[in-house]
Amino acid sequence: MPEGQRYQPTDGSASRLASADVGTERASASAGRRIVLTVDGVTHEIDDRGDTLLDVLRHELGITSAKDGCSPQGQCGCCTVLVDGQPRVACVTPARRVNGRTVTTLDGLDPDRRTAWGDAFCASGGSQCGFCTPGIIVRLDALDAKAADDDFRPDKAAVDQALLAHLCRCTGWQTVHEAWDRFGRAEVQPIDPASRDLVAASRRAEIEGGTAQRIHPDVALGRGGFAADTAPAGSLIAMPDDNGEWVVASTAAAARAGRVQGRRTTIEPSWPIAVPQPAGQPWVATLRTTWVEPAYLETDAAWCEPGGEPSSPLANGGAFGGKVDSGVGSVARRLADEHGQPVLALASREHTVKAGPKRPPVAGGIRADGTGVLRVVATPGVIDAITKVAPGLEVQPVMVHGPTTSSSIRAAGWAEALILMAGATGEIGEITSPSGARASARISADGIHVSVRCGDPLDEVILRSYCIGAAHMAWSWLTSEALAVDDDGAIHDLTIRSFGVLRAVDTPPIHVEIEPDDGEPVNGSDAVFAAVAAAGWIASGCKQDWPVGTIEP
Repeated sequence: MPEGQRYQPTDGSASRLASADVGTERASASAGRRIVLTVDGVTHEIDDRGDTLLDVLRHELGITSAKDGCSPQGQCGCCTVLVDGQPRVACVTPARRVNGRTVTTLDGLDPDRRTAWGDAFCASGGSQCGFCTPGIIVRLDALDAKAADDDFRPDKAAVDQALLAHLCRCTGWQTVHEAWDRFGRAEVQPIDPASRDLVAASRRAEIEGGTAQRIHPDVALGRGGFAADTAPAGSLIAMPDDNGEWVVASTAAAARAGRVQGRRTTIEPSWPIAVPQPAGQPWVATLRTTWVEPAYLETDAAWCEPGGEPSSPLANGGAFGGKVDSGVGSVARRLADEHGQPVLALASREHTVKAGPKRPPVAGGIRADGTGVLRVVATPGVIDAITKVAPGLEVQPVMVHGPTTSSSIRAAGWAEALILMAGATGEIGEITSPSGARASARISADGIHVSVRCGDPLDEVILRSYCIGAAHMAWSWLTSEALAVDDDGAIHDLTIRSFGVLRAVDTPPIHVEIEPDDGEPVNGSDAVFAAVAAAGWIASGCKQDWPVGTIEP
């Protein structure tokens, strides 16, 4: 097949073919050059096609522990490897720059150390979906090795500094620190199946994440079964271009067509819905949210063989509802049938931002008696979600120009309703989620304090990890997350760092108390998400417009 054929769906199943000379200029400029590099102790000689080091590792050498989370922006840290012992993000490193040098991926670390890292992250709950963890482990291993050489022990500030190169959406960072402490300060023993039931842990993770998930040390080492890692050898690769057309090629670099993804806008975020005016008694609190990005690090991906069923884009975790309605599987199936061979459909970061669903923005007011009005961007299922927890609120759907929204995203609608109701009294009290879980939160000078009751914990390590992650996500949503969307509904923030996700250095300590409960296990982290956002909002003085910025307890 000619490199760079483009396909644009016209009716959901048909395609339009257009020609493109993808990669020709780059390939001719590099014709005849060879690159020699040593990867994980093995020397390779490859053609210089202008590819990135990440392309070479994943698509030529089959090393999938280095992940592609920003396609390539050099901003998420998921592809971190060592070049002559120094951490480097592979997605923005031209392969020719490592000619004659030594590259070490997670797979090339000392086997005992690699095993110890996997055990440490599993033991702390420092890895949930496991997509970002391999890059983090590579960087922490380099930090630990340097500390041993220099005979010093890095403190939390030094670890936070190292983690500035990384993003994690799941864990809330704290459990990553705990994995570092476990690895560096005590001998890490293999997990004893008699002392910890990883099947029960996986069940708790599935309840919290909403889709099948495996808990095991291998997950932290990048072996979570992601679609882009498990596609059959020789699969064609399809990636979207600027217009959303799927470019099909034999290599990721050719399918990407030489594009560097994303930009960060200079325009300010806006609030798409006006706060309603009260009829009768005045509002005692008003709340207005803007567009936010789910910001899962693994972009949508699925592969399919001709006549087969596509792999799930959910992989080891469901992006907290962000991928429930992903259409990438149907793209993979259609293109595989058209080409008669397996196709991996791999969304770019920019395409994921543009096409992926967002949390529906709201604007509302509440009276002292707990009645009020909540306007919400019209989204299937969101009105039911709100009225189930807040029957005293009048819900008004609003049509706006903007991205697609989804009520599948974590606690969409009902969390905002309970948060607004907390503003009626200025006290958080206890949040009861639709699942029946109960959570409370308070904010103090020493961090965020959470209490949760959600049935049989099954595995307290995993439940605690998910609650810490939910607290981080709520605090990030409340204080710093926003997308710039113009009046025509077009998103202008297209880099992963522009979403406002809190870094490790910005995240307060999170303290979790799991209350004893022998009832049926239910999701608890969503209740924690709502409780922390409500407590933080009250601590901010119930500032109307989110994100509210820094909060001083």
